[in-house]
Amino acid sequence: MTKKILAIIPARGGSKGLPRKNIVDLVGKPLIAWSIEASLNSKYINKTIVSSDDDEILKIAKLYKAELIKRPDKYATDDASSEIVVKHVIKELTKYNDIYDYIVLLQPTSPLRDAIEIDTAFDKLFKTDATALISVCAVDNKILKAFKQNNSGFIEGISNNQYPFMRRQDLPKTYLSNGAIYIIKVDEFIKNSSFYTDKTISYEMDNVKSLDIDTQEELNKVTNILKQKFKE
Repeated sequence: MTKKILAIIPARGGSKGLPRKNIVDLVGKPLIAWSIEASLNSKYINKTIVSSDDDEILKIAKLYKAELIKRPDKYATDDASSEIVVKHVIKELTKYNDIYDYIVLLQPTSPLRDAIEIDTAFDKLFKTDATALISVCAVDNKILKAFKQNNSGFIEGISNNQYPFMRRQDLPKTYLSNGAIYIIKVDEFIKNSSFYTDKTISYEMDNVKSLDIDTQEELNKVTNILKQKFKE
């Protein structure tokens, strides 16, 4: 059975750390273009939608062949979650009986995540009975040795009371969501309003592909990586 897959790229106009970050120039292309092209080049994704409150962003997204949904201002505030944006897109498409089996959320601030990464993530998901997938990168597991203060004022292990006294090499590996790829069955998302289910698997990406752009310094770093890549 063929699965219908919708990619949603959320890109509001406002941003604090890096003004107009979603359309800032990155090696000759607007930042958002990198995610649009990755989505359009995926062998799995059937439709690529950019959701934005900003007319300039929508105009650029159209230029790069994405489909568009204008986001209401109330869903474009600093507090508006990705879940709210996805719900709005689903609601708009449902009006036209445009129904999908899976959603993949692709944040435009992860430009080094390409179509190969997206398709490899889907390949992994479809080989399992999982209902969701979140891309991650490995992080130092010493966090498991940390303590927190409980309501009585005493300390306890952040995960359990054994990990703080174990050797780091004996601790489990730890991972951090890198924000690049979130895949979930549509019915699971609608039911839970979350990208996480009790049957979620991870897709590990390396630290370079996991780079996320929110500041000028991060933009400069990714720019240098891409320029070096194009020289090779």
